[in-house]
Amino acid sequence: MTHQAFEQGEGILRLAPAWVPRVFCIPGRRIKLHPDDYYAFGAHRGGIDERWFSSTTKADNGPLTTPDEGLSYVVYGDEDSPEKVLFRDTVDDLGAELLGDDLWNEYGAWPMYSKFFDNKGPLPHHLHQREHHAALVDQQPKPEAYYFSPQMNNYGADFPLTFFGLQPGTTEDQVRHCLEIWNKGDNRITDLSRAYRLELGTGWYVPAGLLHAPGSLCTYEPQWASDVFAMFESFTNDMPVEWELLVKNVPEDKKENLDYVISMIHWEANTVPNIKEKYFRPPVPVKPMEEMKVEGYTEKWIVYGNEYVAAKELTVLPGRTVTIKDAGPYGLIVVQGHGTLGQWSIETPALIRFGQLTHDEFFVSYPAAQEGVTIHNPSSTDPIVMLKHFGPNPEAPEHPVE
Repeated sequence: MTHQAFEQGEGILRLAPAWVPRVFCIPGRRIKLHPDDYYAFGAHRGGIDERWFSSTTKADNGPLTTPDEGLSYVVYGDEDSPEKVLFRDTVDDLGAELLGDDLWNEYGAWPMYSKFFDNKGPLPHHLHQREHHAALVDQQPKPEAYYFSPQMNNYGADFPLTFFGLQPGTTEDQVRHCLEIWNKGDNRITDLSRAYRLELGTGWYVPAGLLHAPGSLCTYEPQWASDVFAMFESFTNDMPVEWELLVKNVPEDKKENLDYVISMIHWEANTVPNIKEKYFRPPVPVKPMEEMKVEGYTEKWIVYGNEYVAAKELTVLPGRTVTIKDAGPYGLIVVQGHGTLGQWSIETPALIRFGQLTHDEFFVSYPAAQEGVTIHNPSSTDPIVMLKHFGPNPEAPEHPVE
C-alpha cells in the first residue's frame, strides 16, 4: 500500500486533514472547519482548535484520546473510492526512500510535525519540557516555532499578544509563590513576564523550557515530534486551569514536588534581557526578491535559526509555472490559490467538513525535493501560497542574535 501511494504521486504523498480538540481552549474558527463540526469529538472533549500536518505523533489529550488522534493519513488510489494508510506506517515502511539517508539514519523517523492552532483567547503561560525532563516520562522534548500567516487571520480574536519568558531578575521564589496559590484563583504568573504584540507575516522561535502564553492569532507551528507541556498559569481567559495540566508530563513521584516543577524552567532562556531580539523571526528571502519574481515566484524562510525545525512560505505568481528544489523532505499546506503540484491537483478549500478529504496538504519525499517539484498556477489573478515545514535543514539561515 505504501509503495502504491508513493508511486502514484511520484514521490509526493497526499495527506488527509487531522483535527485535534483541546478541552482547555475555545476555537477561533479560522481553520476552515465547518461551523457545525468544531465539537465533532463531543463537547466533553472540547472544541477543535488545531489541525496537524505530516504528523506521526499521537495527540496526548488524556484517557479519552482516540486511537489515531493527531496522526496523519496518506490518501491514495481512485479519487471516487480512495484508500488511506497511516503516514507513520508509510514512514516506517519506506524509511530512507522517503526521508533520505541522512535523516533516516539520524532519527529512524520523521522527527517533526506542524499544525495550525487557532484560539479565540490566549493560552495559559506554559512550557514544553527539555530533553532530560521529557525522557523521565518516555517522551521527546518539544522545541517549536510560530508563524502568523496573513491568509489564516481575517481577524485577531480576543488577545493577539503573546507573553514570552520571565522578566530579568525574576526569582524562583516568585514562581514558587505562583504555584503555591494555584487553587486561590489567578496566580498572576504573567505579572512576571512581558507581552509582545503579534505581527502578521512574522514569527518566533520557542525553545524547550521557555515559558510562553500564545496569543489569539491563528498560528502555523512547526515543532519537534512531541506533545508534552506543563501549564504554569492557574487561570486564563476567565477559565481555571487544572493542576493536572501543570504536571501532565511529570513523573508520578514528583507531581507535588515544586522544586522539580520549577526545575523544568530553562532559567537562562527565560530571563535573557533581549528576549525579542533572540527569539523573534522576521521573514528572510531565500534569494533576492526581484530575481525570484522574474522566475515566477517568491520564497521566504519563516522558521530558521535553530537545529530542529525550519519552514518556508512559497508564493507562485498568477499564470506562472515554477520548479522548486529543496535540500530535504517536507510537508506542506496550501493556504491560497489552486493549480497543480507535480501530478496532483491542489486547491485551498473555503470550508471543510469533519472527515472530508481535501487537496491542500501534501508531503514531498527526499528524492522529489532534490529533483524539484513543479507547481503550475493557472489563475490570472490569484497567487498560490503554501507553507512548507522541514526537520533539521542545513540550508536554513542562522539567527544573528545568540
